[in-house]
Amino acid sequence: MAGEVFGRSADPVSIDVWSDVMCPFCYMGDALLGQALERFPHETVTRYHAFQLMPELPSDKPQNVLDILEREKGFPRAQAEAMNAQVAERGKSLGLDYRFDTALAVNTRDAHRLSHFAAAHGSQTALVHRLFKAFFTDGLNVADHDVLADLAAETGLDRAAALSALKNGDYDDAVDADIRQARELRVTGVPFFVIDGKYGVSGAQPVEAFLQALDTAWSDR
Repeated sequence: MAGEVFGRSADPVSIDVWSDVMCPFCYMGDALLGQALERFPHETVTRYHAFQLMPELPSDKPQNVLDILEREKGFPRAQAEAMNAQVAERGKSLGLDYRFDTALAVNTRDAHRLSHFAAAHGSQTALVHRLFKAFFTDGLNVADHDVLADLAAETGLDRAAALSALKNGDYDDAVDADIRQARELRVTGVPFFVIDGKYGVSGAQPVEAFLQALDTAWSDR
């Protein structure tokens, strides 16, 4: 009985998420995880970690996502548009509004640093959700420090403190640590979820897959 109340089973189930702001399946996976958590009866804690799909992109030269797919990835324009339309259609069923025609591809490192700033102030999940919407729906430049500071303020964080953290290079080491840990875990694609430090879920899986991993993690305590 004491073990049930005071032991590990009383701790929240941890969910560690590796994702990138400009990854469409990460946005989708986050929504699916959210639906699973609404049905999971036990307490959880979610932590977001940095992963950069295209770390070579500049921070000061926003580029259209379709142009990137065509030029950098070699997809014919029509194929890129068709792929994005399929993603947008699936996203719509989850209440997500993908607008690839206005999405601006940039280096996302500073967005990840801001995510760590938000985590330190108890607002990481809200900020990550806002970053996804800013990128995929609002067409905002998520490498621009003023834009990022505005998003921080929208989620209840102190704008001046967020801007100062961005300008001063705060949480750079935390981003490096995330990327290094992903490499150690052999994470090659995102989203990637680690449930309670033991069970991995790769990709934007159905809600039932997340629930199964959560239930297994809980029962194995």
